[in-house]
Amino acid sequence: MVNIKNPTMRKLGSMLILTLGAIVAAFALEVFLIPNTILDGGITGVSIIISKISGIPLSFLVIILNIPFIYIGYNRLGKSFLLRTIYSMLVFALFLFLFQNVEPMTQQILLATVYGGVILGVGVGMIIHFGGCVDGTESVALVVSRKTTFSVGQIVLAFNLIIYMVAGLIFGLDRAMYSLLTYFITFKVIDYVSEGLEQVKAALIVTEKGTDMADEIYKALGRTVTTIRGKGLISGDKEVLYCVLTRIEIFELKHIASRMDDSAFITILEVSDIIGDHIKSSSKFRKDKKKRSLYGQSSK
Repeated sequence: MVNIKNPTMRKLGSMLILTLGAIVAAFALEVFLIPNTILDGGITGVSIIISKISGIPLSFLVIILNIPFIYIGYNRLGKSFLLRTIYSMLVFALFLFLFQNVEPMTQQILLATVYGGVILGVGVGMIIHFGGCVDGTESVALVVSRKTTFSVGQIVLAFNLIIYMVAGLIFGLDRAMYSLLTYFITFKVIDYVSEGLEQVKAALIVTEKGTDMADEIYKALGRTVTTIRGKGLISGDKEVLYCVLTRIEIFELKHIASRMDDSAFITILEVSDIIGDHIKSSSKFRKDKKKRSLYGQSSK
């Protein structure tokens, strides 16, 4: 992807991709999946079930049911996440409404499952890659994972399995199985579109402002950061920061790094497993920050 230096152009480009991703996701649902009673996961899946039973417009339910999840995501990921998410959801809801009377592309259930899942994954992947969200399930899973031994992926999967079990009771077992298949297809496509969006990632950041950046990452994302002294062949002394984070935090990490040091070099790595605690509370952060101040270290 081209690195746009101008902040205004970069924001406009991000909003354009968020818009396009929301339109693509809405198209997949209304033209492939919903006409064949195939459900998406998360809050969108719950909205589809309620809409099918009650006749309440899906576009309305997607907004209303996601409000508490947006709030949780805002508390966790900040104002920029809130703005991108609200925008993405509004565009998503608008095009769900506009596409609701469009003729289905196919009535063959397997074709609808595969193509609907792929197209939905492309749309959602574009939105996630640029720091937005059209379903608040993952925000809640992120919070719950911090208080339990379960990972974000396990919580999201468990929540979706409950949704598909309910769908099986209401619409039939075959629809539940097709919906589950769609979920796995969508998840895998999101992985490709978003450049490897697994539930857990590791970031390596090479910067000259390691201490300040580590504090900001710690404060904004609640992630512990390991600092390693390094030396560039040409650029001289550097600090290398290492931290583990989830996929929806990658955009915010990039934003922090570019804001504090526009020459920072960032590498996002795959993580197969995590052993040990990589998240600390804000109270612990304040204590550590105070301790560093007492010893005369940077505490910005």
